[in-house]
Amino acid sequence: MSTGANAETEDPEVISLLDDDYARAILVEASREALSASQLAERCDASEPTVYRRIELLQDHDLVVERQQLDPDGHHYKTFATRVERVTVEIEDGECTIDVSRREVDAADRFTRLFEGLSEP
Repeated sequence: MSTGANAETEDPEVISLLDDDYARAILVEASREALSASQLAERCDASEPTVYRRIELLQDHDLVVERQQLDPDGHHYKTFATRVERVTVEIEDGECTIDVSRREVDAADRFTRLFEGLSEP
């Protein structure tokens, strides 16, 4: 999968997923701040099962990232943040190229990318 500088072609399912109203709404809402599934359901006017199904698909394509949050009572819960920065579709000479630029959403992502870059020959 592409991460901005790479020119790999994404799975065409990404375009189909982005055509889904709920998936797009989740990406938009979670781009502002990391949100729980119940917060996303409320903001996207969707049921929690619908949100969880879309989140699973979005995670399969590395379009959202899951985080663990701690509430004031000491309970853990999951939140989701958007990784999508830009989607580009190019059609030229009988070829279709889909590129998704992803943002690093936290220090762990940046460290992983740095480490992966160092380990490549």
